[in-house]
Amino acid sequence: MLTEARYHRGVPLETTDETFGPLRVSADIAENGPALRRRLAEDGYLYLPGYLDRELVLEARRGELQLFHDLGYLDPDQPLMDGVISEQYRGEAANPYGEPELQKSTKRNQALRNVLYDGRMIDFYRMLFEEKVRAFDFTWHRAKTDSQETASNPHCDIVFMGRGSHRLCTSWTPLGDIPTEMGGLIVLEGSSHLDHVKSTYGTLDVDRYCTNYDDAAEIEEGTKVWQDWVKNGAYNNNAFETRQELGGRWLTTDYAAGDLLVFSMFTMHASMDNHTDRFRLSTDTRYQPASEPVDERWIGDEPIAHGPDGKVGLIC
Repeated sequence: MLTEARYHRGVPLETTDETFGPLRVSADIAENGPALRRRLAEDGYLYLPGYLDRELVLEARRGELQLFHDLGYLDPDQPLMDGVISEQYRGEAANPYGEPELQKSTKRNQALRNVLYDGRMIDFYRMLFEEKVRAFDFTWHRAKTDSQETASNPHCDIVFMGRGSHRLCTSWTPLGDIPTEMGGLIVLEGSSHLDHVKSTYGTLDVDRYCTNYDDAAEIEEGTKVWQDWVKNGAYNNNAFETRQELGGRWLTTDYAAGDLLVFSMFTMHASMDNHTDRFRLSTDTRYQPASEPVDERWIGDEPIAHGPDGKVGLIC
């Protein structure tokens, strides 16, 4: 049982047996495609501790942290692999991946590419989908500091990437050991079966905008990403309130390098506050059956992502 105090953006989460608990481990069915599909349909996620090559993941971590070090984000007096945040960025919502030098870090870090787009990861999805796999070309990098502002708000991924296959899955891959005090991912139990959420929030496309709203020109020019009513794609900015409204338990664990967490597009998730002095490193990557339509925002050498070319205007 996880009973220690846990927080989301400074707000304590309930940690009773009825409100907070451990992820269900699926290591026993890790090589059984039919069982994995049933479990994913049932739980909305699959947690596979130690499924990936730990040493390769740590090699990928070293490559990322070396870039952080070279840009001054790490404490130079501490071991590189500890990822200790430099005094300058302590308590700040610093994002090393905003630096031009890091924007193409996946292509520069071959070990990371091997973890995310080859080997065990792709083998897993071939088994899950029973066909060839299409991975998004865009890699989401996360480097969470001890600032409360860096915790992810409760959301489902469908609102960001729902123009293609809805069999799309997310892999959340910790790049290092992430104990709960470092603010790992939390998954809302049973959330993938909430039809009233799917039929309302789950139909949102964050890149649709209203051409008759005052801020339409800013969105078309690219000076503004989303209209105000989108709320950055979040279902709620408060994980405590989200669980109270939707029920279930927030589920998490002490993650380790080599672990793999997979979840569906309609699975509600968030992250907790990082209460350490170290960067919490992870990646989000997406995979789908190759035979199904793909969201055009996330493919190609230079994906358009949430930029102006990905916007769809309509009269509201």
